Amino acid sequence: MRYREIGKTGLRVSEIGFGAEWLERHTKEEAKEMIDRAGEYGINILDCWMSNPEVRSNIGYAIKGNREHWIIQGHLGSTWQNGQYTRTRELEKVKVAFNDLLERLGTTYIDLGMIHYVDSPEEFESIIRGDFYEYASTLKKDGVIRHIGLGTHNPAVAKKAAESGKIEMILFSINPAFDMLPANDNLDSYFAKETYGDVGGINPERSELYRICEENNIGITVMKGFAGGRLFDAKTSPFDTPLTPVQCIHYALTRPAVSSILVGFDSIKHIEEAVHYEDATEEEKDYASVLANAPKHAYSGECTYCGHCAPCPKGIDIAMVNKLSDLAKMHDEVPSSLKDHYSVMKANGSDCISCRQCESRCPFGVKVAEKMKEAERIFG
Repeated sequence: MRYREIGKTGLRVSEIGFGAEWLERHTKEEAKEMIDRAGEYGINILDCWMSNPEVRSNIGYAIKGNREHWIIQGHLGSTWQNGQYTRTRELEKVKVAFNDLLERLGTTYIDLGMIHYVDSPEEFESIIRGDFYEYASTLKKDGVIRHIGLGTHNPAVAKKAAESGKIEMILFSINPAFDMLPANDNLDSYFAKETYGDVGGINPERSELYRICEENNIGITVMKGFAGGRLFDAKTSPFDTPLTPVQCIHYALTRPAVSSILVGFDSIKHIEEAVHYEDATEEEKDYASVLANAPKHAYSGECTYCGHCAPCPKGIDIAMVNKLSDLAKMHDEVPSSLKDHYSVMKANGSDCISCRQCESRCPFGVKVAEKMKEAERIFG
């Protein structure tokens, strides 16, 4: 298992994490078996957004005696009312639910205290300026949560969070389908196939979000990496062709600022399918060729940082050069941090000999040689 830091938190997490929502279907013994097996594979981050008391207790049973192994994302605002999950900003109910989470997990602290499910910019402003955020800050000051995060499906909200100076990391929905869509506070639209009729390429708002997170060192953990499983079936995929779990994982982990993708596990088999990513071949990870040959896709001429262009005879990490260039082009003046990153590369755009071997391998027809010259103009 490989590990990455979550932004500036200093926490090192497995690049594949445990999304625990499907544990609602399982007994405490089954939950323990899955959590133990995930831990044996090196997975060390677990997201618990669910308010169901039984699920929380089952997770607590599973991690008892092994709490220190797990970096836990626990949510503020996910409550259990009248026998069902309810998202709320009523602070007294939030406090009761969060104390319940601590008690049932058998812990005195939560590593990542997540402000739960904020998809409206107006709601974000209300939270960040009000007593909800003040409560989260008090929890952090008292050591009950170690870092303050926020969960959202809306890139406009995520951008506000990343620029606020008050949110340390973000839980965000990332997959190659969602990345084509503009900001929206209606989650259902992301799953509707007809939404994708006239879109093309990665939405600029999402590219900007990744750039802002990378530059501000705001780490991202990923939810909805499989689009609820819809990307596995040609009938439900907006590309009209299926992707595999490994391909979806690779897509998410190649986005800037991403630390971990949280996979929803419903069985030991699901865990094994996900951790196979760690020893998968480049062919198995290759989402780019699948999308390029799909009946529908909108990535022509656009670098998705898939790495298909490698190897370069001069040793250039072409995907990284393109990623740095794309980040730089979003500024009027290139940040010194990007210049420094570019300059210390063992080989960069200035080393390109225009052999164009990379272009023959690019699934999306990117004019790589021109992009290397462009990078040198930007950074040189």
